Amino acid sequence: MIIWTYKAERISVDMEISEIVEKQRIYFASGATRTPEFRIAALKKLQATLRKYQGRLADAMKHDLNKHHFEAYMCETGMVLEELRFHIRHLERWMRPKRVPTPVAQFHARSSQVPEPYGTVLIMAPWNYPVNLCLTPLVGAISAGNCAVVKPSAYAGASSSAIAEILSEIYPPDYVAVVEGGRQENTALLREKFDYIFFTGSVEVGKAVMAAAAENLTPVTLELGGKSPVIVDRTADIGLAARRIAFGKVLNAGQTCVAPDYLLIESSVRDAFIDQYRLALNRFFPRGDMSGMATIISEKHYLEKKALLEGQRAVIGGGFDDSRRFIEPTLLVDVTPDSQVMREEIFAPILPVLAWEALGEAIDFVNARPKPLALYLFTGDKACVKHVLDRCSFGGGCINDTVIHLATTRIGFGGVGASGMGRYHGKDSFDTFTHYRSIVDKSTWVDLPMRYFPYSARNFAWVKRFLK
Repeated sequence: MIIWTYKAERISVDMEISEIVEKQRIYFASGATRTPEFRIAALKKLQATLRKYQGRLADAMKHDLNKHHFEAYMCETGMVLEELRFHIRHLERWMRPKRVPTPVAQFHARSSQVPEPYGTVLIMAPWNYPVNLCLTPLVGAISAGNCAVVKPSAYAGASSSAIAEILSEIYPPDYVAVVEGGRQENTALLREKFDYIFFTGSVEVGKAVMAAAAENLTPVTLELGGKSPVIVDRTADIGLAARRIAFGKVLNAGQTCVAPDYLLIESSVRDAFIDQYRLALNRFFPRGDMSGMATIISEKHYLEKKALLEGQRAVIGGGFDDSRRFIEPTLLVDVTPDSQVMREEIFAPILPVLAWEALGEAIDFVNARPKPLALYLFTGDKACVKHVLDRCSFGGGCINDTVIHLATTRIGFGGVGASGMGRYHGKDSFDTFTHYRSIVDKSTWVDLPMRYFPYSARNFAWVKRFLK
């Protein structure tokens, strides 16, 4: 078992970021992070510490977002613990070189793909799921054998501080460092040359991260967002659809990158859906008590989301509470495609509804816009499922549910086009932070002469036999 004998120290903004990165490069070059024993011990330390401090983290998320402790565990701490369990169980197998066939032209040799860590990586996390979206990528970085600089979001200040305290307690900063702060620290970090950058956040900031990475030809994963549509047809179980869409929309007050952003519903079942959506919310919040629901992260964000309601017709909700940055779960109808609420990712518990007569209208509507991070389809018609999946491109999604596709270690999660690039979760996290070296181990007892000068017609004939 690996035991670290160091005095835990917390990284402050006074410590030069370039010094942090340089120390991590030296530590990585020592080879300390490469063994499976070291990596598993590091993962187990994080696992034990998360269990120990899950209450501390829940309190921090309650402070930042009014996140209920149940939701904090279900969507944040519990998901990180599940990711840790999966990596600890499978890591040694993932680390083994993978034998692959060798072409006859390379006789006699053995070929393999050998996983190696990138080196020092940067993880830039958002505020909406401050624990999950910070620590889940870190699990992948540790599992793959990297050193990591972690940058939590300043918007979720209590969570950022808790993460910094927890990680500094178990890891030396030469291995895993946390840099707190805002735009100034982000800019300073992006000036450094990292071996990999993992960013989760908005499309606009993602473009800036990619531009900065391009200066050093640094590979990146961008987990972005966009307007994720829900399509509902008349064959769907409308009650179930309403309940599951409402769940995806009120979770974290809609501040989820894969939250249902707008609803495209067959016109014949629109009114029935509205009734069922209202019923679902009444069951979620008996007697109208929404005190356990998350609030909008900041005053700036709250005012932006509140403005989206102006001039819109709300058939459900539409209320707000300025004193605590709270917006009621809201359903909007008679929404026009060019309205402000349809121009940007909503990131609030507001759901615009647009009706269609033929499925092709809904598909064309989706395809006329940037590729979404998620798409959800509610239907009882298998032909409809195939048609939508064949026609629409999106990061991932669900049939007859919302959001849950990102809550599994068995399939990767990521975007496409404007919604991002790269994948993580489970083995995809390990793969993201791993470079696979191709190695050919050629024997010395035979050396076929055909490749050498002088070239001849006879050797050319032999080459054509092998390469055809």
